[in-house]
Amino acid sequence: MKLGREFLAFGLAGVAGLIVDVSVLYLAAPVLGWYAARVLSFVAAATATWALNRRYAFPERESGISLGREYLRYLLTMLGGAAVNYAVYVATLHWLHGAWVPALGVALGSCVGLVLNFTSARYLVFKTKRGA
Repeated sequence: MKLGREFLAFGLAGVAGLIVDVSVLYLAAPVLGWYAARVLSFVAAATATWALNRRYAFPERESGISLGREYLRYLLTMLGGAAVNYAVYVATLHWLHGAWVPALGVALGSCVGLVLNFTSARYLVFKTKRGA
């Protein structure tokens, strides 16, 4: 049931990433606006989840490349999920109103992109066994 354990750990890292995402979003929005701040908050959240996922979700897997290249590959592979996530975020901002709406948009977008991001991380970034 290794796949299940990896998915659970990936989901928990995602919750931590969601906290980073929403925190950076609300801190940056007064300066950058809700849309540009969302780009910055995505990078912050992706950085946090990369570190957590390599340590907890995929500890026995490795990318076979340097940490810097692995990080860039992770960011690139998360762009598919990020595009879906951002679309849900923007739609939420347009359909609903209130101070809590940006956080809801981030959360809904994260849920929608979860499976795509997990599949990308597991099979494109952390794809080989450590020591193999």
